[in-house]
Amino acid sequence: MKLYNTMTRKKEEFKTIVPGEVKMYSCGPTVYNFFHIGNARPFIIFDTLRRYLEYRGYKVTFVQNFTDVDDKIIRRAKEEGVSEADISEKYIDEYFKDAEGLNVCKADHHPKVTEHISEIIDIIKRLEENGLTYNVDGDVYYDTASFSSYGKLSKQNLDELEAGARVDVNEVKKNPTDFALWKKQKPGEPAWESPWGMGRPGWHIECSAMSMKYLGETIDIHSGGQDLVFPHHENEIAQSEGATGKPFANYWLHNGFINVNNEKMSKSLGNFFTVRDIGEKYDLEVVRMFMLSAHYRNPINFGSELLEQTKSSLERLYNAKNNLIHLMENTTDKPLTNAEEEFKVNLHGYKEKFVEAMDDDINTADAIAAIFDMVRDANSSLNGESSKEILKQAYELLMELTEVLGLLQKDQDNLDEDIERLIEERQQARKEKNWARADQIRDELKAMGIVLEDTPQGVKWKKA
Repeated sequence: MKLYNTMTRKKEEFKTIVPGEVKMYSCGPTVYNFFHIGNARPFIIFDTLRRYLEYRGYKVTFVQNFTDVDDKIIRRAKEEGVSEADISEKYIDEYFKDAEGLNVCKADHHPKVTEHISEIIDIIKRLEENGLTYNVDGDVYYDTASFSSYGKLSKQNLDELEAGARVDVNEVKKNPTDFALWKKQKPGEPAWESPWGMGRPGWHIECSAMSMKYLGETIDIHSGGQDLVFPHHENEIAQSEGATGKPFANYWLHNGFINVNNEKMSKSLGNFFTVRDIGEKYDLEVVRMFMLSAHYRNPINFGSELLEQTKSSLERLYNAKNNLIHLMENTTDKPLTNAEEEFKVNLHGYKEKFVEAMDDDINTADAIAAIFDMVRDANSSLNGESSKEILKQAYELLMELTEVLGLLQKDQDNLDEDIERLIEERQQARKEKNWARADQIRDELKAMGIVLEDTPQGVKWKKA
């Protein structure tokens, strides 16, 4: 298995620190609002990586933090006249609702900044002891000039970073790239006691502290969006390695940006969408499949036309799943024919193609293509005369591979029961020659996007 490492700018063979185990940290949301589709991409991508690692037999310990104290949270709390804790807890709950809709699994640990202040203070003290900080009236800064390898992730030297960096401008800092480890309390802001006075952590230090607490001083994988390479991840490296003298992470993975209708997503352009917004128009499983339809490192364009195409593709997979279930329920055990033996070999080939794609830097686009190749083959090779065994093997492989991608896992039982009940009622109406009711039910099903097909095994349905 190979992963593209941002640190080395090349694909590398994936080797873990402890054989068979993966320690993985991914940056989570700042919880002051619903998360947007740009946030959704790393959540989905790195959830899929975690799923695949587990599929390949690794024991994965996955950590994703919540930033629950921040300027934006403080501002939102003041606007709404509530506490910062009220805002952060509200949007942590909302995060889990949308994440569940996207079929993003919960991390093994979801640490919060406010619950790890002591660990954060300990790291700052270690950095202070190592001569990497300076204190300006209670504000503690990291001195980037004192860390010789600063800039190694973004592949820029300090002069280049200072010339074009996305950094806070502050006259008291020695260098433009220096960043706050501890912020002195301002009136009305939440604060904690520290050796430098009342205050709160800077943004970057939290991930170092929480990653070290749950995963140790060196981890296998650190992931996030491309926008975090600098300054956030660059600063995490400086803090962590400045404190421990050890590599912080062996593999750095970053997903590409999202454009909306070929334009950069921004509130000023009016093309800024939260996942909650999109969920009002589309099942969020469509969003997940859309995000996996391109290679994670490539930029991706988000738009309603593309979502409609993805919706149709997902429905084809659900139709294939439902068709296999229908055939299994209406056939008998019988020996495999020669053609079925050949199809069985083909199934193994599709699985190999899937694994080959995923082993190549999580190429979900090619992995999905392998699944559709399998579905096309199944649709043309399997029918009401097929043996239950071969149908079962096709169904199980379809579910096995789509589960790795977090797709095709929605519980459709209630929907299926409603449709089956209407079909049975229609069949009864036809027997009773109640053509008006039979036609009415067909129209109802058509409005639901359900197409009926008469087969030797009886009536079956699929989504249009």
